[in-house]
Amino acid sequence: MPVTETAGHFTFADWKENPVSPEDVFPRLAHATVVNAFSGGVEAEATVCDYTIAYDTAVTGAFAGLELVTGRVDGRSGSFVLEERGRFADDGTVHCTFEVVEGSGTGELTGLRGTGGFTYRHGETKVPYTFAYEVGRA
Repeated sequence: MPVTETAGHFTFADWKENPVSPEDVFPRLAHATVVNAFSGGVEAEATVCDYTIAYDTAVTGAFAGLELVTGRVDGRSGSFVLEERGRFADDGTVHCTFEVVEGSGTGELTGLRGTGGFTYRHGETKVPYTFAYEVGRA
């Protein structure tokens, strides 16, 4: 199967963060549940995302999480899970890469494999993403 490259934007529809360790001690941990809305090559009205965040300072650190995407990829409907890893800097920039969790594709997305990423800059309301993928039978 050939790899297809697509792109689009997503917005943060909801972000709830709770500390896991004392907020005034670094490094510290937090847990965030997030809802995102995707448009473009990936279309999803409301994803379900769960992050664990490790703060180095009050404004820098790293995160890892899983995001359940239910919607469409270039017209194919189904759902899949993304494994995400990233870092955020003191200038408000967030860099993230993601990969489809093997075997998580359903419906017309059964056998989906792919990777992508995004860079968020403080103040943006729409975050551009890229996604390179292929769909084959699992």
